[in-house]
Amino acid sequence: MCRHLGYLGPAVPLSELLLDPPHSLLRQSWAPRDMRRGGTINADGFGAGWFTGDSGEPVRYRSAATMWSDTAFASLAGAVSATAVVAAVRSATVGMPVVETACAPFTEGRWLFSHNGVVRGWPTSVELLAQRLPVADLLTLDAPTDAALLWALVRHRLRAGQGPVDAIAAVLLEVAAAAPGSRLNLLLGNEELLVATTWSHALSVRPSAGAVTVASEPTDDDPTWVAVPDRSIVIATTSTVDIRPLDAPDTGRQD
Repeated sequence: MCRHLGYLGPAVPLSELLLDPPHSLLRQSWAPRDMRRGGTINADGFGAGWFTGDSGEPVRYRSAATMWSDTAFASLAGAVSATAVVAAVRSATVGMPVVETACAPFTEGRWLFSHNGVVRGWPTSVELLAQRLPVADLLTLDAPTDAALLWALVRHRLRAGQGPVDAIAAVLLEVAAAAPGSRLNLLLGNEELLVATTWSHALSVRPSAGAVTVASEPTDDDPTWVAVPDRSIVIATTSTVDIRPLDAPDTGRQD
């Protein structure tokens, strides 16, 4: 089902966020705790996008290799510090390509996006939603995957001026209605904001002084991690964490 993580706060080495914790994304790539019948490991690539604290667009690194085998990223992660991060390890849905461009985070401008889950009935279930997009957006998807389409739907709303919280919620609820039983755990972030959802899967958040982390699974046993209720949206900054309920018909809900 993939695993992802978002961070905002003081600059820290990428390795401290993604590689070093006892249950880091690195460990989750080969020993996740809570896949909920969505596979066994996350070995179909990975990616990370980050801000260094300077102005400008994020830096991104993606690979179709496993996180544990990419020694170049391990070296990079120890040398680079970031104030904001969105990262993910991928477990590809059967039939979807295992290529670098299918790995999150997807990006445009200041935004980074990840999807942990699956759109049921793909692609037929979301044909009508895809038809709303400009043809050029469909022709230039990063990959022919449900995650890339979800990003295109969110991005289209952001380009039109919709706020990030409303854009994420609207796309999730539309897809949940069109494709019942989907797992729609979305994560959108920039250098100031994280917006994350939990929809038929897990999410936890850890606020601390001047920092916040959201993750599919806690990266350590720190008791300050808070489990987010299913069907919720999290809006987080370095100073505030707001958790709100989401609601929409979904007769194929999976517990």
